[in-house]
Amino acid sequence: MRKLRKTLIIVVSSVVIIVVVVILSISPITKYLIEKYDIRYTGRQITMDWAYVNPFTGYIHFNNIKVYELKSDSIFFSAHDISANLAILRLFSKTYELSELTINHPSGIIIQDKNGLNFDDLIEKYSSKGNVKTTMAPVHFSIRNIVIKDGIFYYREKATPINYFIKNVNIESTGKRWNSDTIAATFSFLSGIESGGMKGNFTINIINGNYRLAVVAQKFDLNILEQYLKDLTNFGVFSANLDADMKVKGNFKASENVTFTGLLAINDFHFGKNPADDYGSFKKLALSIIELSPKNHKYLFDSVSLNQPYFKYELYDHLDNIQTMFGAYGSHSGTSNSSDAKFNLILVIGNYIKALSENFFRSDYKLNRLAIYKGDLKFNDYSPSEVFEVEMKPVYLIADSINKNNKRVNVSLKSGIFPYGKATVALSINPKDTSDFDMHYYLQKLPAALFNPYMISQTSYQFDRGTFELQGSWQVRNGNIKSDNHLLIIDPRITKRIKNKDANWIPMWLVMALIRERGNVIDYSIPISGNLKNPKFHLHDVLFDAITNIFVKPATTPYGIKIKTIESEVEKTLLLTWEMRHSSPREGQEKFIKKMADFLSKNPEAAITISPQYYALKEKEYILYFEAKKKYFLKTNNKNASSFSKVDSLKVDKMSAKDASFIRYLNKYIHDSLVFTVQEKCTRFIGRSLINSKFELLNKQRKDAFLHYFKEKGVENRVRIAKANTVIPYNGFSFYKIEYKGEYPVALMKAYRKMNELNKEAPRKKFFKEREKSRVRL
Repeated sequence: MRKLRKTLIIVVSSVVIIVVVVILSISPITKYLIEKYDIRYTGRQITMDWAYVNPFTGYIHFNNIKVYELKSDSIFFSAHDISANLAILRLFSKTYELSELTINHPSGIIIQDKNGLNFDDLIEKYSSKGNVKTTMAPVHFSIRNIVIKDGIFYYREKATPINYFIKNVNIESTGKRWNSDTIAATFSFLSGIESGGMKGNFTINIINGNYRLAVVAQKFDLNILEQYLKDLTNFGVFSANLDADMKVKGNFKASENVTFTGLLAINDFHFGKNPADDYGSFKKLALSIIELSPKNHKYLFDSVSLNQPYFKYELYDHLDNIQTMFGAYGSHSGTSNSSDAKFNLILVIGNYIKALSENFFRSDYKLNRLAIYKGDLKFNDYSPSEVFEVEMKPVYLIADSINKNNKRVNVSLKSGIFPYGKATVALSINPKDTSDFDMHYYLQKLPAALFNPYMISQTSYQFDRGTFELQGSWQVRNGNIKSDNHLLIIDPRITKRIKNKDANWIPMWLVMALIRERGNVIDYSIPISGNLKNPKFHLHDVLFDAITNIFVKPATTPYGIKIKTIESEVEKTLLLTWEMRHSSPREGQEKFIKKMADFLSKNPEAAITISPQYYALKEKEYILYFEAKKKYFLKTNNKNASSFSKVDSLKVDKMSAKDASFIRYLNKYIHDSLVFTVQEKCTRFIGRSLINSKFELLNKQRKDAFLHYFKEKGVENRVRIAKANTVIPYNGFSFYKIEYKGEYPVALMKAYRKMNELNKEAPRKKFFKEREKSRVRL
């Protein structure tokens, strides 16, 4: 027994020693062989700190492994450690199975340039070279329980260029068995550049290409799109983030064979010239998808809502803000479909959405609710001599039950118009035929002065009074139009002619005499017929009224003069209008101010309050043009400010702000390709501080000129100047609003009574309600 026990101890000890020796020797041998034959079998250099291999249990561990780029000392892939369990017993049945593979803290980089990807050599090396005939028994390979912990992966594209990465990448998969066609996994990661992350799961059939994907995204930053945007535009910035809870199933081999369900939202979208100047933005675009399946011809949405959208469209002397960004007619958008065209993710997404929506109108579609909330649409036109600005806000658009099976779809739009006015549109459309619809629209309370930039440019005159209304109804069947449109302008009035080289000339006093009716309105019905491709405008009402006025107006001239006199008496007693850049009252205004001073002198209990209402935006634009042209005039004529005469001032005033020589001088001075408007160029040329100081001086001079007449009568202590307000006046001019305390001037009261009487008599009675409705309180 002692001999047997001794023998067993020796045998066991020998086995243990052999196992330890094998393990201790095979681990460094494995490390040595990998590092020696790495380039021969992979084409890449591979290094590690140490390796541990247990051939008896099948456990393998590599520490601090690094795989380098092809023929480079840059790292392609690295990991803190990689461990795996090899099923040893299965080797005897020619089955190679990794029962577990764990990669801790991996880091990898994908680089794309014009020659391809940085791992193309690996794909080529391990791709099968044609059909290999063999009589050997098949070898099976399986890998189960794959775990990737806390990885970080980079993507760089040199051509665009793109620099992007994701972090905290965690993937768990049941792996791939040799007798199974599917791979399933769960994943999660965070955006490396900004905020947000994604998580979800997927299943892929590697034989037929079918896949299923469930993904949840939370405020995932879409900054990567900005880098692709720079390749499509001359300038611009972009930002947005993504929320999603989507389920997708489809096939990699057929892009249209895909079905989406779930929720998708894009938040805090901003796109524009720079971070402070958006061309387009919205707070949230949310889509609730019941089923979107192009192959099955189903586009079923529960709701699509757009919250606080903003869009700004600007016209310049050359092109507009969109074409300056993307090139004329999109020439810089890079839409080439050639095989050598550079990859761009934005174009890929756009083309994919286009492919998905190709069969929309031929499919079964349904949208239970479409809504736009608090929209803001802005239009600026810098091509006239003065900038034209108008804004629709807040815009609300609601459409319920957009369904192909419905007979009609109703859409309503309501919006305010800034600075004055509002718009409503009611649309009823046949969802099976977009050329079959009914529409009713109404634009009201639009000030005539709003259109002064175009009036000055085309006629040399401008409105200082008047209210526009436009309403109509359209009935379109099979593209054929039956439309009635009604234009009404209440109390239009034009100022004296502006003599400027920017402006064309049309004798508007004659035009107004022909088109304005006795009730001091322009009232026309303009039917439209024909079809959508070739509409026909019927202007017989316009021509008939013009001919009528030729014969009727002369006989009613005294009535027109009477109305104008009374209107002027009421108007001048309540407000004092200032001409642009002028600090002295006009001759008629001087007489009125003197009468007001006399009124206070004769009525000791009376007092007045003056509330200055300054149209700062337009006043500063006039100052800007004059001072910029003045500086240009002095420099090009070798003069200084002290030698600048009244004659020189008139020359500068009449000089066009779009003068070719002036523009060339500004361009040479500015040297900035992203300054598109004359206004901005002039601002840089003279400086904003000069404009502000000139504006303040102008307002002081106006105040002094106004009070001068009251000081002469010694009643200036009963004239209170209130705090000035910056406004956009309805009549298009800065003015002093006059409020009376105590006695009212007798002339004002008489004029008020007479005007009320006239408004209730023919021919003004016909438009009494419209006048009351369109009146804007000061």
